[in-house]
Amino acid sequence: MNTKPEEIVSILREEIEGYDTRVRRDETGTVLEVGDGIATVYGLDKAVYGELVELDTGVKGMVMNLARDSVGVVLLGSDAGVKEGTVVKRTGRAADVPVGDGLIGRVVDVLGQPIDGLGPIKTTETRPIEHEASGVVSREPVNVPLQTGILAIDAMVPIGRGQRELIIGDRQTGKTAIAVDAILNQKGQDVICIYVAIGQKASTVARIQDTLKKHGAMDYSIIVSATASDSAPLQYIAPYSGAAMGEYFMSKGKDVLIVYDDLSKHAVAYRTLSLLLKRSPGREAYPGDVFYLHSRLLERACRLTKEYGGGSMTALPIIETQAGDVSAYIPTNVISITDGQIYLENDLFFAGQRPAINVGLSVSRVGGSAQTRAIKKTAGTLRIDLARFRELEVFTQFASDLDSATQQTLDHGRRLLELLKQPLYHPMPVSRQAIILYVATNGLVDDVPLDKVRSFVLDFAQEMENEHADVVEEIQSTGNLSGPAIDTIRSVLEDAKKRVSATWQA
Repeated sequence: MNTKPEEIVSILREEIEGYDTRVRRDETGTVLEVGDGIATVYGLDKAVYGELVELDTGVKGMVMNLARDSVGVVLLGSDAGVKEGTVVKRTGRAADVPVGDGLIGRVVDVLGQPIDGLGPIKTTETRPIEHEASGVVSREPVNVPLQTGILAIDAMVPIGRGQRELIIGDRQTGKTAIAVDAILNQKGQDVICIYVAIGQKASTVARIQDTLKKHGAMDYSIIVSATASDSAPLQYIAPYSGAAMGEYFMSKGKDVLIVYDDLSKHAVAYRTLSLLLKRSPGREAYPGDVFYLHSRLLERACRLTKEYGGGSMTALPIIETQAGDVSAYIPTNVISITDGQIYLENDLFFAGQRPAINVGLSVSRVGGSAQTRAIKKTAGTLRIDLARFRELEVFTQFASDLDSATQQTLDHGRRLLELLKQPLYHPMPVSRQAIILYVATNGLVDDVPLDKVRSFVLDFAQEMENEHADVVEEIQSTGNLSGPAIDTIRSVLEDAKKRVSATWQA
């Protein structure tokens, strides 16, 4: 009441001058029905597949079904408060996630939001969740090794940077352990590691985070988590979010290792979505495009030429089989997409052979191109020797009288298997692998008692590292096993045998 007329006039003049005359037009729709994380929306006539939409409740969604008079939206969050009549607004952009160095060392959800209680993540860039894979012209051949630190894998099914190597086997056979070991072995290798948990228990993800932190691996790792308690839409987009984060680093010239644990649960989440979206079910109730689901994901892993950034993304997808059935629908799909598989066998696992790798069914289509010369040179006969041992073992298990050649082959095979056993979370450097493989494949420890061979060879490798650090460093840095290095290995081995042979006889 005390305001003067001239003050009122000046306020009105400022308001009129600052008035925005632009017409803003937002395309909105309304929810017709909602349930199980899926909303049917009417009115978004110009919405496109994969577009991000926002609901009045604040939750985001992604368009995944385009019908004549409605669209199907999967909700990327809680559907609490979403009901018939809720307003849905288009954003005009594809569903995306934040990317950047700020994510390293963090545990995030599928939208890139932190869930580790360590505060907000500072990022300035985003990348679309769905992205077309790099073309043939932009790809380099896969010929640079990515060491897992697991002797049996690096020797017989080597993995190269930019490769897609499937880890397949029944539940509780050590699939995740192989992936975690591979991540631990990247310490100091300038590789960014991304672990994508799809449908895992929250306690499992917490345990993996704790393991990585304990070994200093979280300094170069990102965990993307969509646990079993999360909705099917979140589990569905988890691996694509992880791939988008990895592609950012790849485009910057970095090497990336990404683990999808596991794609069986991812396919189940997609089947759930598809059935809720009323898509036609096919074999085992999966929709007809379930092959494209994983092929477009795994094709994003590659090694780029220098002109396109020069980075690489190596994928280790995991598939869980039922009672060893590798001929089921999803396993055969993913086997045909990847560049080889590491098959873990129940019987071997329970017999104490860990990692329980079946040499006959495991293969790497990159092969020796992704091996250091030292490993390639020493592991040459390993697969053949083990295959011969397996064959003879089956035929001779009931035989009582064996000729000396057969007995020698069996003894050699048993010692090789002993040396391929490796404890959890103990990856080996290339130098140690080369030393162990050399003495094993050349039969230099065939005279060591079977129950002593593993401890003897590990002690011998440790002695080499302590007493002949120059030789070990040469093998590690050059990736080659020279003549003088071989002579040193042989002489040290003979001395070690003489020292402990008395205890064997006792």
